[in-house]
Amino acid sequence: MTVDVASLVSDNLDIWTTAVERKSGAGRGSGKRVSLYGIDRLRALILDLAVRGKLVPQDANDEPAQKVLGRICLSNPRDLPSPRFEIPTSWCWVKFGQIAKFKPGRTPSRKDSRYWGGKHPWVSIADMEDGATLTNTAETVSDLASEAVFRGSLSPAGSILMSFKLTIGKISRLAMPAYHNEAIITVTPSIQQLDPYLFRFLPICARTGASRNAIKGATLNSASISEIAIPLPPLAEQQRIVAKVDELIALCDALDAESEAAMSAHQALVEALLATLTASTDAADLTTNWTRLEAHFDTLFTTESSVDALKQAVLELAVQGQLSAQETRDEPASELLKRIKVEKAQLIKEGKIKRDKPLPPIKDAEKSFSLPNGWVWSQPDEFSIKITDGEHFRPVTTLSGVYFLSAKDIRETGVSLAEPLFVSQEIADKARSRCDPEFGDLLIVSRGATCGRICKVDIEEVFCLLGSVILLKPSSLVNNHYLEIALKSPRIFEALISASGATAQGAIYLRDLKKIGIPLPPIAEQQRIVTKVDELIALCDALKAGISDVANTQKHLADVVLEQAAA
Repeated sequence: MTVDVASLVSDNLDIWTTAVERKSGAGRGSGKRVSLYGIDRLRALILDLAVRGKLVPQDANDEPAQKVLGRICLSNPRDLPSPRFEIPTSWCWVKFGQIAKFKPGRTPSRKDSRYWGGKHPWVSIADMEDGATLTNTAETVSDLASEAVFRGSLSPAGSILMSFKLTIGKISRLAMPAYHNEAIITVTPSIQQLDPYLFRFLPICARTGASRNAIKGATLNSASISEIAIPLPPLAEQQRIVAKVDELIALCDALDAESEAAMSAHQALVEALLATLTASTDAADLTTNWTRLEAHFDTLFTTESSVDALKQAVLELAVQGQLSAQETRDEPASELLKRIKVEKAQLIKEGKIKRDKPLPPIKDAEKSFSLPNGWVWSQPDEFSIKITDGEHFRPVTTLSGVYFLSAKDIRETGVSLAEPLFVSQEIADKARSRCDPEFGDLLIVSRGATCGRICKVDIEEVFCLLGSVILLKPSSLVNNHYLEIALKSPRIFEALISASGATAQGAIYLRDLKKIGIPLPPIAEQQRIVTKVDELIALCDALKAGISDVANTQKHLADVVLEQAAA
């Protein structure tokens, strides 16, 4: 029995285009990407139905696959693999090595520059785009490599390439003659008619083969590649299957593109409207802009990325003084800084902290917006007791002792002790003599994939830090939650990241953090801002929870429909 996938798509269109999931990635803001879960699952169903003989009807006039195998088999045609699932009677199970030859590549010695930089393309897995035609490579090899290493065995244009290490089953077709590395095989079917079918379905079969674990991932060897079990339809049916799969995958791609365009347009609209909030000139303007936004809340904030943008707008409004009313009776922030200065002078006198070199004042060009009366532009070095980082050399760790944490343990929501390392008390005492994180301090990841991640210390346990994390110990006279909000606000965060210059993964240096400009309100207003931000972030979290519930429901519906179709 075949499945009418076209009707399955059209009858459940809302499910495929609204069932989404967030996939993890690195970096702030774009740390996760949206994937259309329904369409991804639909693609997988199409391929699964195809290899089970349920996508196109069988034709009694087709020559059975068993007879075809008898003519083309490269080894004993009776040495067939065990069936993995039921297939039509005109099909048969074969081993990959019975219907195709394969050849792994090589990597010339990196120590001999004569092998590299020639006219011959050389393919690595990174050059391959799965299911696509490969038109260029990052590296080339010389005539000498062609003769001495590859012995002229160039894979011709049109060849199928498939990876069998690290990323099993990644497949591409060569647009030009090329060599490739030892993690890739060139596939040569015993007859040309098998080529389109193998290109589509060999990866699926390879991923269920007898792989073994290697240091950097799963891998197949020559024997297990030969033994890959493949459900083989009659040649005529292979053509019908490939044509139908191409048609349906193209339909999925079109749905994917349309949905992605719609999501991008929606996100652009949300960000444009939020930009009007952060550009508000006064309280009345902000009220007008917020009212306009609030009237369309239920249609604007329907995705996690739109809610994330709303959170960023809340933080930006907070540090501009737009979320809270200013009170003329509040002590100005300039007086607060004077009191902090007295506090620090006393700690220096007692030998508890060291005197820092005075920093140059914040330039007017670095003040990215005007502040309300009573606020001042301040530098972290002015309102902090200490700014330092952890150990610059990884010490010997132990099975127990004092917690020794690094960037991986710093989460947006706080400090994680889920996967800690430990050091001896002696090492911890030395580390904490300079960098002594305590409850309420701020931690900032200073480099690596999560550079810029900020959290408050929310645990009472004693721990020390690796140098990839900066400790900012605020004065007790300022609100540490407000400082966290300020550092996470878009423009302050961007200024902090860009102050250190562009690097491959980004970095934050102590010298730059100490002098970055941060808007500092009166202490009473700091608390009002924190209260308002907490209220609005709670609203955002509730919105995200609702979105997540809807997404899970849509994913469940997609699964149910697909399971019924595959049954």
